[in-house]
Amino acid sequence: MVSELPDPPEPESGALSGTGTRSGFVGLAGRPNVGKSTLVNAIVGTKVAISSVRPQTTRRAIRGVATDPEAGTQLVLVDLPGVQRPRDELTSRMQKTVEGELAGADVALLVINGEEGVGPGDRFIAETLLKARQGEGSLPIICAVNKADRLGRNIVPVLVAASELAGVDEVFPVSALTGEGVPELAAHLASIVPAGPYLYPPEDRSDQPRELLLAELIRGQSLIRTRDEIPHSVEVRVTRIDQREDGLWLVDAEIWVESDSQKKILIGKKGFKVGEIGTGARKDIENELGGKVHLDLQVKVKRKWRRDQDMLDRLGID
Repeated sequence: MVSELPDPPEPESGALSGTGTRSGFVGLAGRPNVGKSTLVNAIVGTKVAISSVRPQTTRRAIRGVATDPEAGTQLVLVDLPGVQRPRDELTSRMQKTVEGELAGADVALLVINGEEGVGPGDRFIAETLLKARQGEGSLPIICAVNKADRLGRNIVPVLVAASELAGVDEVFPVSALTGEGVPELAAHLASIVPAGPYLYPPEDRSDQPRELLLAELIRGQSLIRTRDEIPHSVEVRVTRIDQREDGLWLVDAEIWVESDSQKKILIGKKGFKVGEIGTGARKDIENELGGKVHLDLQVKVKRKWRRDQDMLDRLGID
C-alpha cells in the first residue's frame, strides 16, 4: 500500500472489522492546475487540500478521507503534486512523491481540465498510469473531466478524447467547483476499491498533522492574495498551536520567501497584504479548529530554501 501509512485500527465489529465494507487508496494524477485539490475537497466535503489558480500548488501527497457509513465505504484520496519535469530539489521530491504514491494506489484517478481539452501532457500521464497498471497487475484507471459545467455541448468531443486515452476504463464529467457529477464519481470509485476494513476512523477527514494542515491553509491564502506577484517560493511553518482556558486558539506561523523583494511584496504597504492573508487564513483556521483564533504571522527570508535538502526535510517534503 502507500508508504508511511498508519496501521489500520484494531479489528472490531462492523466497519472497522471489514464486515461488508470497502476501502482503498485513490491516487489523483494530472497536470498542474487541473483542479485535483478542489476535487478532493468536494468529495471529502471539507477543505483538506489548498486550491489555487496558480499551478503547482500541491507539494506533498495530501490524503483526504471520505467515509460513507450508510454504504460502508471509505475512500482515501491522495492529492498528488502535478506531474512535471523536475527543476530543483523541491520539484524533484514532488515528482518522486507522485511515482511512489501511485505505485501503492488501489485506483488511479486521472483529472483533466475540460476547458483545455485533452493534450500531450494528459496523454503522457495516461501512459504513465498504464505502465503502473502493467507493473501492479490490476490498477483501474478512471478519468474525471473537470470544469464540465463550463462546456455545455462542447463537452462531447472532450469526453470522447478522454475515453480514448491509453488505459482509461471509465470517464466522468464533473465540476469540482459546483459539485456536478461528483457524487456519481465518488460512488463509482467506492464500488471498485477492495473489500476490507476502514483504514482510518470514520470521523477523520485527513491524515495531515494539525500543524501541516494549518500551514497549508495559510499558504493557500498567500497564493490567493499575491496572485502573480510572488512565485512558488512561498512556504509556511506553524510554530505554535495552543488553546487558552477561555477557548481562544493561539496560532503562530512563519511565511517563508526567498528574497527581500518578495518579503516586501508579501507584507505590502503598511502591512496591508499580510493583513489580508491573516484575515482570510484566520477564518479558515477557525472553521478547522471550531473556535476563535488569534493568528500571528511573521514573514521571513529563507534564501534558496527550495534547494536546501535539510530545510525540505524539516518541512516534511519527502
